[in-house]
Amino acid sequence: MNEDIQFIIDSTKEAMDAAVRHLEKQFVNIRAGKASPAMLGSVMVDYYGSQTPLSQVANVNTPDGRTISVQPWEKNMLHEIEKAIMIANLGFNPMNNGDMIIINVPPLTEERRRDLAKQAKAESEDGKIGVRNARKEANNDIKKLDDVSEDEKKIAEVEVQKLTDIYVKKIDDVLAVKEKEIMTV
Repeated sequence: MNEDIQFIIDSTKEAMDAAVRHLEKQFVNIRAGKASPAMLGSVMVDYYGSQTPLSQVANVNTPDGRTISVQPWEKNMLHEIEKAIMIANLGFNPMNNGDMIIINVPPLTEERRRDLAKQAKAESEDGKIGVRNARKEANNDIKKLDDVSEDEKKIAEVEVQKLTDIYVKKIDDVLAVKEKEIMTV
C-alpha cells in the first residue's frame, strides 16, 4: 500500500482512538450511584483569590460506596471548599465537621437513572460523530492524492470504512457497559 495512504489510515486510527478515549473520560463524570472522587472533578475553589481545582487544595477520598470525604490541606480552607461544592450545583449537601467535609451520596432514583442513561447515550453519539468526522477527513485526504490510482483510492476508502465500523462498535460496547452500570441498583 502507498505510504501516503498508510499515513492517512494511521492518523485516522489515532483520531478515532482519541474519540473513544474522550468518551470514556466523559463517562467517568456520569455518576452511576457509587461515590467517586471524580464526581468532584469540576469543583473549583477560591484559593487566595485564584480559582483552583479541588484536588489541588485537598485530599478527596471515598471511604465507602456512599460517602466522599474531602480533607483540606489547610484548615482555614474548609469554608471555601464547602462553598465551592455548593456553587458547583452537583446536588450534594456537604457536611463540615470542623476537620473535614463529608458528602453523603444519595442513592439514585429510577427517573434519575434514566436521565443519566440518556446523557450517556448523548455522549456516545458525540463520540460517533467524532469517528465519522475522522472518516470524512480521511476520505477527503485520500481523494486529494494525485500520485495514487483510482483502485488504490477505493481500497483505502474501504479500509477507512472498516476502521469506522470497528470504532462505532467499540463506542456501542462502552455505552452498553455504562448503561448497565447506571441501571444496576
